[in-house]
Amino acid sequence: MTVDGYVSLLSPIAEGGQQFHLAYSCKDAYMLLLEFQQNDITPDIAFLDLNLPPYEEESIFSGIDVALLLRNNFPSCKLIVISMHKEPVWVDQIFKNINPEGFISKNDINYESFPIVYKSILNGERYISQSIVEAQNLFLKKNIQWDAFDSKILQLLSEGVKTRNLPTYIALSLSTIEKRKANIKRQIIFGDGSDKELLDAARKLGLF
Repeated sequence: MTVDGYVSLLSPIAEGGQQFHLAYSCKDAYMLLLEFQQNDITPDIAFLDLNLPPYEEESIFSGIDVALLLRNNFPSCKLIVISMHKEPVWVDQIFKNINPEGFISKNDINYESFPIVYKSILNGERYISQSIVEAQNLFLKKNIQWDAFDSKILQLLSEGVKTRNLPTYIALSLSTIEKRKANIKRQIIFGDGSDKELLDAARKLGLF
């Protein structure tokens, strides 16, 4: 319903001959991108939700991984991330990994503003909605110094993924992940501590 709703909103302002290609899961998206490559098709713009059913066979676990495939294979394609997620940990990952042309919290947009945002991005502007700007600023205020891998580690830990299983989701060795986790703890709890202490401190800081 959500995808069809976007199509309904955009159809009246789409340029002549513009086609919509729909994907409802990471697997759908992966197959669609393969089709684009085989048929020499370059998408102009892509709307991505973060919460897509994963395609574990190809290690595509979310809309972030789909966005990275688009960025790497179709660099001219404009990326617009639309999500309920506005937690700073998610926002930090997306900016550092993808740097999208548009990043919108679903709470910040409605039926009237959505087509306006779409047109502005097509015209070369960049659009970041207010909630996303606030989440991004939180990292600056807290003077947190880490990269997208570190944000991903913290996000997965918050979702209950055990440290030993993190290499399944992140292209890093377990020893590297352990070192990065120690660095995160130094910044958030100012020393050693349990994962629970780390997550509790991160929640108090408003990171997720």
